[in-house]
Formats: sequence, C-alpha cells, structure tokens
Amino acid sequence: MMLRAVIRRASSRASSSVSSGLGKSLQSSRVSASALSFHSVSSTQTLVPRGSHAHHSFHHRSCPGCPDCSRTIFSNFQCTTLQTSRPFSSDAGDVVEAVVPHMGESITDGTLANFLKKPGDRVEADEAIAQIETDKVTIDIASPASGVIQEFLVKEGDTVEPGNKVAIISTSADAVSHVAPSEKTAEKPAAKPSPPAEEPKLESSKVVEKPKAPSPPSPTKQSAKEPQLPPKDRERRVPMTRLRKRVATRLKDSQNTFALLTTFNEVDMTNLMKLRSQYKDAFFEKHGVKLGLMSGFIKAAVSALQHQPVVNAVIDGDDIIYRDYVDISIAVGTSKGLVVPVIRGADQMNFADIEKTINSLAKKANEGTISIDEMAGGSFTVSNGGVYGSLISTPIINPPQSAILGMHSIVQRPMVVGGSVVPRPMMYVALTYDHRLIDGREAVYFLRRIKDVVEDPQRLLLDI
Repeated sequence: MMLRAVIRRASSRASSSVSSGLGKSLQSSRVSASALSFHSVSSTQTLVPRGSHAHHSFHHRSCPGCPDCSRTIFSNFQCTTLQTSRPFSSDAGDVVEAVVPHMGESITDGTLANFLKKPGDRVEADEAIAQIETDKVTIDIASPASGVIQEFLVKEGDTVEPGNKVAIISTSADAVSHVAPSEKTAEKPAAKPSPPAEEPKLESSKVVEKPKAPSPPSPTKQSAKEPQLPPKDRERRVPMTRLRKRVATRLKDSQNTFALLTTFNEVDMTNLMKLRSQYKDAFFEKHGVKLGLMSGFIKAAVSALQHQPVVNAVIDGDDIIYRDYVDISIAVGTSKGLVVPVIRGADQMNFADIEKTINSLAKKANEGTISIDEMAGGSFTVSNGGVYGSLISTPIINPPQSAILGMHSIVQRPMVVGGSVVPRPMMYVALTYDHRLIDGREAVYFLRRIKDVVEDPQRLLLDI
C-alpha cells in the first residue's frame, strides 16, 4: 500500500510539470504570433468596421525593454459619421421653387386664396399657379420655369409672406402623382380592438332598497312660450376675406376719426343728358369710347375743388396739408369687395381721357388685375351708388381724404320750371365731409358748384 501511494504522487508531479511546460510554450507561441500580426500593421492605420459609421485610429508604441517588437494600443477613438450622398433631383439642379413675389410697399403678407393648378400638372414659364389675396389686390404666383408641379408646400387659407416657398416644380420629370399637404393623410396602423371590459361581479348579498321620498309637486307651466330660435344647421359661418376685413377696418376708423357731416342737394340732369344724347355718336367715332355721365361729374368735381381748396385738403396732426393737384378716386364695387382706383391728374384731362381711364380701371378692378399703385393716394372720392338704384345715401369718407361725393339714381320727378309743373330727370347728390376741417359754408358752396356745372355744362367752357 505504501508503495502504491508513492507511485501515485510521483506520476501526478510529472503530469503537472508537463502541463506547465506545455502552457508556457503555447503562451510564447501566442505572443510571437501576436507580435507578428501587429508588426504587419502600419505605423498609423485607420480601420473601418463593416456596417459601422465610425473609424478608429491605432498607433504603435515601443514596448519598454523590447527593441525588436512593438505593441499596438488604442491611442484615441474618433467617432466620425460617414457621409453618404444620394443623387436627389434638387442636387442635380432639375427642380425649381415658386415663391411669393413682392406685393407692394405697404403689404407685408397675404392669404393664399386658391390654387390654379394641381400637383402633376404641367406649367409653362410665367404661368400663374396660385393666387394670393391681400388687403387691396389679388396677386398671382407665377411659375419660374416650365415643368411639372411636384407638390405644394402650403395650403389654401395659409398666410404667406414675400419670399415664402409655395411649390416645387420639376423641370425634367414627367407628371408624377403628388398631393398637396392638405390632401396628405398620415398612415396609422389599425388600432387593435381593446379587450372587452370585465363586467363587475354582482355581490351575492341583496341590497336593501330605501323607500323613495315623495317627489315635490311640479311647477305650474307658464302660459308665455319661449321664442323659437332657428336651428343652427340652417346657419353657415365663413371667414372674411382680407379685402373685406380691410374695408371694414378703414370704414370704422373713418367713423371713429372724422367728424362726419353730410349735406344734400338735387341736380336737374336735363342739359347734361341732352348733351350726351346729341354728341355720343360723334364722341365714340372720334375717341373710341362712349360718353357717359360720370365724366361730367368728374369735371364738375374738379371745378368745385378748385373753387373750394379746403375740400381738397387734409388734417395731418396739428397741420393742414393743401394739395395743389387733383387726384380723384372712384369707388368700384366688385364681387370680392369695394376697391377705389385713382384718376391721377384729373384736372389736366378732358372728357375723353376721363372716360378712357374710368373704363380701364373698372375693367381691371372687376378682373382682379388692378395694381397697388393704381389705388394709392387720391385727394377726393366720387361714389356712384345710382348704378345700383340707390335714391339717397350718406357716403363715408375714404381716409386720408376729407370729403366724398355721392351720386344717386336719376328719377323723373315733377318740378316747377317757369311757373309750370313739368317732369324732370332729377338726381340727389350728397357730400360727406370732415367737419373738423371743412365748415358748413364751404361744403354747401362746393355742392352748389357741382349743381351749377352739371345743370349748365357750358360754364366749363367759359370758366364761370
């Protein structure tokens, strides 16, 4: 037994020494292989792992006491995102952007009223694709180049400013099915049906019901019935246009600022209508425009303003500004609202020039193509409500002016002429003025001058 124990100890020592030697040899071979593998790396090398967006920098440093080999260590770790490029059409320069144009000195923004084209439509250069509604005019947004509309970047009803991007137009692609932002719907996964709620378990114990208290006697019904209001589904609410809001603001400011007063008179239209009927054919043949009654009132207003310069003036703070020119505004009612274009230098025009200018401005106003410059300024306004059948009214001053003349419909009325009662075509005229600046005497003299010139147009020739 003792001999067997000695043999076992000797064999275990031998196997441990062999394992230790074998381990050292393996470790030395690993170190040499590792050193060989690190020697194969350059002094500074960048490694980019596959599928990663970062690169690592490795540098060699000499091992202390080992001049023949080097050990590679991490000196730093730089995380730099690799930039990938994708050939988008915008980078290739085959798309252009339609932007909001400059809308005038006094206009800073507008409302996108409607789109004239749809995504996928082909447009030509300078072709209108949308319209912007401002406080004064409607402005078109034109395509900067020929191409196909890819998408709109704004929606109808949005407020836009000059320089804002409105649409993306491809100059090379064919019509592609794109939708406007208002038509895009976010795709959401179908909601999973919620599990049915567990019904509360009824307690086995019976609930003892309390006896109900006697209900109070119902109040006696009143004999008077409440007014029946119309149902809400028979009403509709629409937002105000910018032009309508602007008109409302200016008219209310006029009432709040001016001391408004209106004086009236009546005009016999017999002689002016006779003059028109006598020369209308020759006038049209020479000037290419019809002779109307409006030009006669414009000429009469010019004469009255020259006789009463204070009506052509305006209050500015503590000063009075007298205008030595006559720019007469004419009120034109359109489907979108009231606009007031200006006849500039009316005191330098004859009947034909006035008629041509009125026709041109009225046409632009109804078509929505009138510009800001054509409505800026004006020292006096003439409003003809008679074209709509108005018999008499009190017009409101158009700021920053000080007076406005209102014309009305022509009606045959019995008048006393030379001691006899005869039918005459009569028109009521009204002058609303700022009583802070214009006294009643000047206002009556002004309206009287209008009456005298219209009833006897020959006064214009003789300047009397």
